[in-house]
Amino acid sequence: MPEVPAGSGPRRRAVLVAALAPLAGAGFGCSGEAAWRTPANGANGAPGAPAGPKDALVMVIRHAEKPYAGGVGRDAEGEDDPGSLAGRGWRRAERLPHLFPPAPGSSLPRPAAVFAAGGKGAAAPARCQQTVAALATALRTPVRAEFAVGAEAALVQAALAAPMPVLVCWEHSGIPRLIRALGADQVPGTPATWPDRHDLVWIFTRRQGRWSFRELPQHLLPGDV
Repeated sequence: MPEVPAGSGPRRRAVLVAALAPLAGAGFGCSGEAAWRTPANGANGAPGAPAGPKDALVMVIRHAEKPYAGGVGRDAEGEDDPGSLAGRGWRRAERLPHLFPPAPGSSLPRPAAVFAAGGKGAAAPARCQQTVAALATALRTPVRAEFAVGAEAALVQAALAAPMPVLVCWEHSGIPRLIRALGADQVPGTPATWPDRHDLVWIFTRRQGRWSFRELPQHLLPGDV
């Protein structure tokens, strides 16, 4: 009968399995190479860890033109109202649906959700809602106006939970707070404040947890830059 080498046999195999078990549980094979794989959702490698933030596309516009100092705007019924849009502002609002055509390949996607500043007793919320009224009708979607200027954190939470893409029409002084609430204020190229213009669209895109920024002109009315 052949001689059995010392230290071999079932007992030694059992000892080796017991010794290697902690390494296998830590994600290493017998060769010492890491066997851990990062989940496709971009979360950290721990089993059961929550997924990272979902991809998002948030477009931001300022409300359309208001009356010049001493001027009077018009409400939706044509009555004088200093808190409503000026005539040029209403023309911009009427043409805003042309900025988001249904044709594929357009530079701006059609919003799936529309938010506008809400609240009573302030001028900007009325102008914000007037600006997107025709667009919302064309999109057959309601204007969500439950958030007032100053409640940008709550607005952003709701916007990121809404169907994408999202369009937000806001008062210019609150837009920097909105961008900070998004977590996109440090993205290269993002202005610190909204310029003295009504003909821009700011587009914030989040992919794999990282925001990017670009700015597009509206080109809806004569005189738009």
